[in-house]
Amino acid sequence: MPDTPDMQKTIALVVRPNTAGIEQPVQQLVDFLQHSGYHVVFEAATAGHLALPGVEAMSADQIGATAQTVVVLGGDGTMLGIARQLAPYNVPLVGINLGRLGFMTDISVERMIPALDAILGGKARSEKRTMLEGCVKRNGETIHCGQAVNDVVVARGAGAGMIELKVTVDGSFMYNQRSDGLIIATPTGSTAYALSAGGPLLHPSLGGIALVPIAPHALSNRPIVVPDTSTITIEIVAGRDTSINFDMQTFASLMHGDQIIISRSPHYMTFLHPEGWTYYDTLREKLHWNEYPAGDCRPK
Repeated sequence: MPDTPDMQKTIALVVRPNTAGIEQPVQQLVDFLQHSGYHVVFEAATAGHLALPGVEAMSADQIGATAQTVVVLGGDGTMLGIARQLAPYNVPLVGINLGRLGFMTDISVERMIPALDAILGGKARSEKRTMLEGCVKRNGETIHCGQAVNDVVVARGAGAGMIELKVTVDGSFMYNQRSDGLIIATPTGSTAYALSAGGPLLHPSLGGIALVPIAPHALSNRPIVVPDTSTITIEIVAGRDTSINFDMQTFASLMHGDQIIISRSPHYMTFLHPEGWTYYDTLREKLHWNEYPAGDCRPK
């Protein structure tokens, strides 16, 4: 007796929109998964821009409640968007890279079928990543909250001058900083905006949160890593058009006296990688650490 969809294991697909030629690899992936006995569904936005018959659409909440695994075809931005929505459900994520860097979407389209076959067959490396949560308080009232996989960024507006921030960690005053802003990054986010601002690379297994100033006025304001058990409070002291964003995707405008309270989220993000994968493989590939001078015959 064949399995009904309720009896089958459900695999959800999330696909980056506006990607030329994406229909063919998506169809290939759907055919492979269905032939392997899985019930394949599209995330609702994916279903809206991909007209493939016979594939059910589900909301993120429905996927979180029913899916065994979520396969993301896109870049890190696509992964960030769905990861935040699915964080409360702890559904493992597999990333197929259609972007440029792909620190989180680390499997090439060319390798996706054998890699997924091995991962879904149990030959996978599971990796948990921490997240951040932050809330904005104004006159004692919470006006905005958000979750971040990569970072929470407090920054000046376009055309505005420097902003001044008062930063405390676990109730202890750290500094008043004049700068273009401040990045509060997870280890996952240490390879994103924080890296371009001069922050350190943090291995994902580390329990740390990086505070990285953006163009600080005082050169002595250096990046610092604090324990991920810390509660970080940032108060807006001065500056115009200051805003906060979570993974560059959700925003709120800030006023003088507003406080942003940031801590580790109770939720985690779980990645599934091919067996034998290491974080250093990703760094070498994405940061081109494996490149040698012309004529050098060492293996790449």
